[in-house]
Amino acid sequence: MNQDITYRILIFDDDAFIRDVLWRIFNKRGFEVFTFPHPRSCPICEVLACTCALNEACADLIITDLNMPFMRGLDFLEQQKSKGCKVKNLALMAAALQEEDRARATELGIRVFEKPFQLADIKKWAAEAEAKISPRRGLTNWHLGHR
Repeated sequence: MNQDITYRILIFDDDAFIRDVLWRIFNKRGFEVFTFPHPRSCPICEVLACTCALNEACADLIITDLNMPFMRGLDFLEQQKSKGCKVKNLALMAAALQEEDRARATELGIRVFEKPFQLADIKKWAAEAEAKISPRRGLTNWHLGHR
């Protein structure tokens, strides 16, 4: 992990325990962590198009559960991509992933973690993502007032 960079992750899961475990893992890694029980509880879901400046993104990583209230995680990630979201490191957690959803996630470049997943696999994904993040990238301040 590059100690000169503060990474940011958005975590979406309707299970408070999973949100807490993931928050602890990423907080310990030095991430700025935002957790949400579903996509519609996050301000970035409300915008119609990505509002990030040219060399900025809303986060470095996004990880979401598949089945949540109001919106499926895969639909949310696909929606973000269609809006022009610049977050490159996307992951989906699912207990029962249908083959159609797996194929869709693969086509979109989304990493899939099947529940129950190993925390070591999440940590490895984070380390791989960190290695690819430019130290010159910027993060937007969409979150001010939304912790």
